Amino acid sequence: MSLAPGTRLGPYEVVAPLGAGGMGEVYRARDTRLEREVALKVIHPQLAADADRLARFEQEAKAAARLDHPNILVVHDVGTHEGSPYIVSELLEGESLRELLGSPLPPRKAVDLALQIAHGLSAAHEKGIVHRDLKPENVFVRKDGRIKILDFGVAKLTQPSSGALDTQAPTAAATEPGVVLGTVGYMSPEQVQGKPLDARSDLFSLGVVLYEMLSGKQPFHRGTAPETLTAILREEPPDLAETNKNISPELERTVRRCLEKEPVKRFPSAGDVVRDLEEASGQLGTKPVAPMSAAGVFLHRHRAGVAAAALLVAIAVGVDWWWKTKGGPGAVGTRLAVLPFENLTGDPEQSYLADGIHESLITDLARLSGFARVIARPSVMAYAKTTKPLTQIGRELGVDTLVTGSVMRAAAKLKVTAHLIAAGTEQHLWSESFEREPRDILTLQNEIVRSIAERAKLTLTPAEKTRLAAARPVSPEAYEAYLKGKFQLNKFTPEGFEKGIAYLQQAIENDPSSPLPYAVLALGYSTMGHEAMPDAFEKAKAATEKARALGGDIAELEEAEAERKLYSEWDFPGAEKAFQKALALNPSLPDAHAHYSWYLKLIGQNEKAWAEMKRAVEVDPLAPLWSAWLGWQHLGGRDDEAILWAKKSLELNPDFPWGLRVLGEALANQGKFEEAIAVHRKAAAASSAVKWSLGVTYARAGRKEEALKIVAELEANPTPMNAWGLAWIYDRLGNGDAALRWLEKAYELRFSWMPWIRDLASLPSDPRVAALKRRIGVPVKKPSP
Repeated sequence: MSLAPGTRLGPYEVVAPLGAGGMGEVYRARDTRLEREVALKVIHPQLAADADRLARFEQEAKAAARLDHPNILVVHDVGTHEGSPYIVSELLEGESLRELLGSPLPPRKAVDLALQIAHGLSAAHEKGIVHRDLKPENVFVRKDGRIKILDFGVAKLTQPSSGALDTQAPTAAATEPGVVLGTVGYMSPEQVQGKPLDARSDLFSLGVVLYEMLSGKQPFHRGTAPETLTAILREEPPDLAETNKNISPELERTVRRCLEKEPVKRFPSAGDVVRDLEEASGQLGTKPVAPMSAAGVFLHRHRAGVAAAALLVAIAVGVDWWWKTKGGPGAVGTRLAVLPFENLTGDPEQSYLADGIHESLITDLARLSGFARVIARPSVMAYAKTTKPLTQIGRELGVDTLVTGSVMRAAAKLKVTAHLIAAGTEQHLWSESFEREPRDILTLQNEIVRSIAERAKLTLTPAEKTRLAAARPVSPEAYEAYLKGKFQLNKFTPEGFEKGIAYLQQAIENDPSSPLPYAVLALGYSTMGHEAMPDAFEKAKAATEKARALGGDIAELEEAEAERKLYSEWDFPGAEKAFQKALALNPSLPDAHAHYSWYLKLIGQNEKAWAEMKRAVEVDPLAPLWSAWLGWQHLGGRDDEAILWAKKSLELNPDFPWGLRVLGEALANQGKFEEAIAVHRKAAAASSAVKWSLGVTYARAGRKEEALKIVAELEANPTPMNAWGLAWIYDRLGNGDAALRWLEKAYELRFSWMPWIRDLASLPSDPRVAALKRRIGVPVKKPSP
């Protein structure tokens, strides 16, 4: 039965056929309820009448539905259409492992794929499920390189007791003894003989698959099926070293142990295979990367069009870079990046959950003193949908260890799976799943952080131990609204701010005792206070006071306090104290480093200011703003450096208005006015907030008429930013009275940049300027020693 495009099976609408297998046909379909694409597998009508085959199909659905792991296909739903059962799963983009074989894969890649398969099998075996048909056709490689194990259609439900797998008799759901199911060439000896199976049968099949990846040949393949089955029972495969000289003795032993004829001589569990493969992977770290073979096409296909030769160079450099860091095989480095967590709920509307847990883990890990660097969230979010190799991500972020993970929400449980990966080698260092009720989400997050710290062998301070041991239950409804609020605010759009504030107010209504939503509100209002909302800083202050009354040390709360005191209240000692507290609570908070840098610049501590801004760049390397600001701080005295940092900002975003603003001013300082004007025109086109810079440059270049045209446009829209900009333009035009008039207007509007009034150095020494500085309370400069 073939289904035409447009055919409806319940809420699922067929889009196009994807392929066919022994039990049914697979289609690309659209879930009309959740507006997402899915894979739809429909059993053949002639097989639906076969009670045994139908039972196997139903068994596949039940088995797969019990599994939740990043390396196992996610099953969303089951149903029946005109008497034919169907199963709905996630739609995968990529190709099967079979399509990538034919010649040996590089050992490192083969081990990486085998590790992922072993992780998936371990999760299935823990649930009492044996796959029984593991083969390259049932291993799918996504475009991002992640493995997905498919088709638990002949899986045996062993229903373990006390967490142990049943290694003796099959249950009623299992195939009767003597009945052989599986694929010739990949079966275990006990499977060939029709004996009862346990998890160790899958480990034999994994050994066959790994052998084939490493050698390009099946270890027991013969001319006929009977001969192949006999070889599985009686013969040993050739040594791998005969076909691939880059195979280490450790890796050869791992494969041989998987292929032992007697189950008792194999690894006891898939987890043991994982550990052995990790050790073998560590040994590979000292070996040279093999030249590009035909199997190297695998890497080429899955790295978004990167040239094969360049990719080999990247891998070689990555290995060398990893070993030069303080990592080594199996070690967890102290420079960490937590990549965006995958949302496995099946519902895009639930993205806030994975996003919120991801952000919390970054914050909590950054607070541990043992980590030298934890990359800030804005930079890692750039890799939300990337196909870049992990080695490349590690180099770009300047880290030695990556954390990846996924979030699943099913019924009354929340499950988070986390992995630690060596960035230089892509070696899997650790993997664990954590499961809690939604009310215990804070406890779950603390458990993940504690486990990562243990794996990294960090020595926690007493305060850190206390903090990770303390986590109160939350109201699920309130915490969900809190996460949604953060999710929306992080979009940094007017609509996002509006929705975010509404969600946070909802969180407060559901749980008035939690300081978290107030802290996020305070920081959100502080962000808006620079120009967009005149009373935002006052609202930030009210939210801060509420959060403080409820208790809790929260870095973002201190950052909000510091920004308000620096930019609104002009309480400079109070701002310094709050910045220092924020950074003590979270040394990887880039905003705190950046804004503290501006405070240091204000009081004349240039060297310290630059160091703080460079720290912001280190922990948030993909944010163009910090590089632009660092360039800004070098203007006037070190314009060559200003240009270098401005260009760094523009490498990240060629149209970034503040990077263009800094570059244009630096060029103007060097007398290159035509170039500066061209750059500032581009900046003004990108954002009206920096149009005043174009007016300043026109004035400096002697193009008065064009400068006055900009003046007319800005005076027609006297925002706080425009008032400040008009003062600068009039200053450069030599009209001190007009400049001071607009400075007074900016002061009246409480423009946040007013403390930097003295940067208008070309204004004459006017007593009105001194009086304005006194009203603001601009501190006396303390030059760097």
